[in-house]
Amino acid sequence: MNPGWSESTAALAHGGRILAAARHYGIAPDGWLDLSTGINPHGWPVPALPSTCWQRLPEDDDGLVAAARTYYGAAHILPVAGSQAALQMLPRLRPACRVGVLTPGYAEHALAWRRAGHRVQPVSVPELPDAVAQCDVMVLISPNNPTGERFNPERLLDWHGALAARGGWLVVDEAFMDMTPETSLCAADARTGLIVLRSLGKFFGLAGLRMGFVCAVPALLDRLSAALGPWAVSTPARHVACTALADRVWQADMRKRLAADGGRLHDLLVRHGLAPTGGCDLFQWVATPLAADRHTALARQGILTRYFDQPPSLRFGLPGSEPDWARLETALLAVHGTPTGTGSP
Repeated sequence: MNPGWSESTAALAHGGRILAAARHYGIAPDGWLDLSTGINPHGWPVPALPSTCWQRLPEDDDGLVAAARTYYGAAHILPVAGSQAALQMLPRLRPACRVGVLTPGYAEHALAWRRAGHRVQPVSVPELPDAVAQCDVMVLISPNNPTGERFNPERLLDWHGALAARGGWLVVDEAFMDMTPETSLCAADARTGLIVLRSLGKFFGLAGLRMGFVCAVPALLDRLSAALGPWAVSTPARHVACTALADRVWQADMRKRLAADGGRLHDLLVRHGLAPTGGCDLFQWVATPLAADRHTALARQGILTRYFDQPPSLRFGLPGSEPDWARLETALLAVHGTPTGTGSP
């Protein structure tokens, strides 16, 4: 729970929520620098959409699946209304079983499996080998959100083999994988029991589009598609996704830019006494017993970070402009005082 304002007990807290922060701290919504989401602040530039996008029902043969297969290197892929839609539905496709879910990690996974009646076991990274031997389903995030932990693809496939041998699943959420596509498991989608989730929300900066994909064997995708029902992804979302996935020039340029920005953020936090514990090019994660105090101190200056209470920690997303970088540094100076070290300018 973010310190400072109440959250609904019916839903988990997430990044964003600028309107709630604005009400609590008395700062207008347009006065905030939102670093709480890990979403690329330099999102893919969406062009004007053809009017037909708003007038026609979605069609499966519009080229989206072909574009996604090429981009992800997957033979079997299903477009969904954000990977959230898939992670909520997947638990309903299995009878009640033992499910290991990586912790700390994206909490919606554990919630979805628990709500569907499964026995959910939080699993830390050191516990993973033993948990794989004991669970029917293992849910991992790679790179992990919020820690940035990465998993060797060969090790993941070994774990998948152990699970699949007894009819189990390995579910891998790759929402932050676009910066390092060479370590993705999407190309291994012919393996029964391997399910990979992808999203256009983070790297492409299109979180509001609600566009994601599932890579798995056709039989599983058919069941998931039937459960989600017809027209699960809107025509405008399909059109934007198809074009964005094919824009290789933008993708290559953005990977270089985000790598530089990720390093810059890391160095900035180090200089101001918040050395990251982990992270990736889209965010940095700082575990500290002062997390709640730092979160509140920054929020009072109109800078929203993502607070976690277990363990006490903060996740910082990337500023999107030079004024935003300067604003963050000024706020960190106010919180921590004189910077140390050299770091990046």
